[in-house]
Amino acid sequence: MQAYVDSGNFYGITTLLARRGRTVHFEHTGVRDKATEAPLDASAVFRIYSMTKPIVCTALMTLYEEARFQLFEPIAKYLPEFAKVKVWNGEGRPLADPVRPILIRDLFTHTSGLTYGFLEDTPVSAIYQEAGLFSKPESSLESIINELARLPLAFQPGTRWHYSMSIDVLAHLIQVLSGRPLQDFLEERIFTPLGMGDTGFSVPEQNRTRIAGMVGRADIALHTFSEAMRAPLGPLDVSKTYPVDNTTTWARGGSGLFSTAADYLRFAQMLLNRGQLDGERIISPAIASFMHTNHLPVSLLPLSIGILPLPGYGFGLGSGVLMSPAESSLPGSVGEFGWGGAANTYYWVDPKTELVGIFMTQHMFGVEFPRQDFRVLAYQAMVS
Repeated sequence: MQAYVDSGNFYGITTLLARRGRTVHFEHTGVRDKATEAPLDASAVFRIYSMTKPIVCTALMTLYEEARFQLFEPIAKYLPEFAKVKVWNGEGRPLADPVRPILIRDLFTHTSGLTYGFLEDTPVSAIYQEAGLFSKPESSLESIINELARLPLAFQPGTRWHYSMSIDVLAHLIQVLSGRPLQDFLEERIFTPLGMGDTGFSVPEQNRTRIAGMVGRADIALHTFSEAMRAPLGPLDVSKTYPVDNTTTWARGGSGLFSTAADYLRFAQMLLNRGQLDGERIISPAIASFMHTNHLPVSLLPLSIGILPLPGYGFGLGSGVLMSPAESSLPGSVGEFGWGGAANTYYWVDPKTELVGIFMTQHMFGVEFPRQDFRVLAYQAMVS
């Protein structure tokens, strides 16, 4: 990790490992903020981007446990704005009707037909980018989802795995089913029981000096993959698209949370423990196992996010699931699960070895492999 910081491409990196419920490694390399040269330490707060997704999916599954919905139900039953959704049918051709409705299960598994604006393998992504769906923190989650439902699907539901704004739709489903703001629901069901006091969609003013500075090529909310890779690497200000102080409208399902390595460890350890931590049960063992089983047919594998392949992985209800370590080209165990974020944050849970790994930095759109190196170093250190 020091070599990556010495290269100048990373300001600071935090690495954390817990084995069999005990923290065995927690180190910080580099600085939290390049401008002030403040050292990185355990108090650092990170924008975790898509590591928001597993938290939101787990929160929604607490409502599933209450039989508030079924995975095979159409999302339009609860969000009627999706009842009239159409499917892209080619340039200059009329939009097609969906062969079947978008199911709630499709949203958990990214097989809904939705996409992201930064992707470039479907013309619909450009429509998202033009609509600015990923860059309007002043708009409420409800208004973003209402706008999303008016746009065409990139493909027929259930026919393709495609990374997308699906979890944002599920976040709005939480609001509709619970009748509560997303932040409040997450506080009640996840953050407060687990003692995740530094996790939320904003950062209190007295804690903002703890926020780690971002280095990168381009803001993922405003640019495509190819645009970003052509841009120079340097300090990156993402405060307009990922605000620290918006406590009224900034709440999303696919990204948006701030957290610390220690906080996220508590969430991941709860998942490793099949739904409970320190006497607090979040979800049942059966539902925890159900979430982290591959839910995709073989016909939709292998996975990729644009040009980034994910060989060896399937997908559960909100997280990637390792099916073949050999195909992934990284050490691990069948059944391991986890996910990462756009700023190069990452977590994984390996039930077989009882290992949790947390990798935190703030580096957007890079070609280096520090989190993969960290994973290799973690597994080479285990001798039993």
